[in-house]
Amino acid sequence: MSARTYLLDTNVLLSAVIAPELLSQEIRDNLSSPTNTVYFSAASIWEIAIKRSLNKDNFDFSPEDIHALALETGFIELTVQAEHCSALATMPWLHRDPFDRLLLAQTQSLPAYLLTTDNLLDQYSDLVMHIALKKA
Repeated sequence: MSARTYLLDTNVLLSAVIAPELLSQEIRDNLSSPTNTVYFSAASIWEIAIKRSLNKDNFDFSPEDIHALALETGFIELTVQAEHCSALATMPWLHRDPFDRLLLAQTQSLPAYLLTTDNLLDQYSDLVMHIALKKA
């Protein structure tokens, strides 16, 4: 099997570090394989921080904890760079979520496969890999 590079959508990042059993065995194997490179975006930590600040009952994840867990898992932090932001100016408006749009720009910049549970993102690129989470 050849080496692959992945970028995790925020939903997938949360599952990977908090409840990996929600991911298929194939995805868990891909994320833990030493031949693959797995990134998480600083934009995902930003998204988690914003959702946490809204005090939603069903969202009690700490951005600091998720960041630490992602690094402990061996994932690599991907910073947000100007080139990622600039790419948004020419990206079609097929999806309105600003975090997902930034993750798409980062995916194309690396390049990497974006692992996401959002099937709307499939329209953007062959680099988008839609995955399903198992029921808890």
